[in-house]
Amino acid sequence: MSTADTHWGSGANAEAIAAWDGPLYDRFVAFRHIVTTGLGAHGEEALRLYPPQPGARVLDVGCGFGDTTQRIAGLVGPDGEAFGVDAAARFVETATAEAAEAGVANTRFMAADVQTAPLGEGFDMAFSRVGTMFFANPVVALRNIRAALAPGGRLVMVVWRRRTDNDWLYRAQQIVEAIVERPDEYDDPTCGPGPFSMADADTTSEILVHAGFSDIAFHRCDIPILIGRDIDEAVALVMAMGPAGEIMRLLGDRARPLEVPVRAALRDGFAEFDGPEGVVARASTWIVSAVNG
Repeated sequence: MSTADTHWGSGANAEAIAAWDGPLYDRFVAFRHIVTTGLGAHGEEALRLYPPQPGARVLDVGCGFGDTTQRIAGLVGPDGEAFGVDAAARFVETATAEAAEAGVANTRFMAADVQTAPLGEGFDMAFSRVGTMFFANPVVALRNIRAALAPGGRLVMVVWRRRTDNDWLYRAQQIVEAIVERPDEYDDPTCGPGPFSMADADTTSEILVHAGFSDIAFHRCDIPILIGRDIDEAVALVMAMGPAGEIMRLLGDRARPLEVPVRAALRDGFAEFDGPEGVVARASTWIVSAVNG
């Protein structure tokens, strides 16, 4: 049966953990049917390029709802193991319950700060689907992941490429910023924690080298993703997560009088993405591979 443990580490990422375990969990639940489907396509491509072998032990970093962990468990078979780790206890509780309900016996889960928590050792592979870009200190976190890998073990991670290559987020940000003034509090990081912190291949390569990895490779993955079954749902998604929604949240009361024109402009801006399958926009990731040793 699936098991879950808790190991919070030193709290180095306490603010981020509180966000993922609170409002971000709620938003991901609300849009789970969209987010896991879209991200799932990019994760599947990574597993196609670097499939875990039957009998392998795989660490799933930032496992979220555990759908990737269950998928990996199926690939490694009953003699293998998929160990899902996430900073947010609520995600881990959901992942544990759903894996047990599905009867996936070769999974286990732990709520832990990957930057500091002991993760075990001897894993053949570490996998992450858009889960490594939010560490306060990515070198320390990736060094900890490497310590959990056996010699020659492989890290495979899917990370967002530049926001300009991801229309579903960048178009929304441009539309919002044409109507409201970007708040001073809004931070647009290039290498700090955030969804695009690993978008630059040189920066990410340096991080991995400093963490002790070798044989680093990048594979560009361009797969359009569904961002809404209709325009209204697509607008709700980008207002709930991503830079457009963050700008509006930071503005607080100042943004309230502009919310109606902002949503109208987003509906107009997303019209070209609307089609018979729903609202589909360009999404681009790096599939990054690196080896321990």
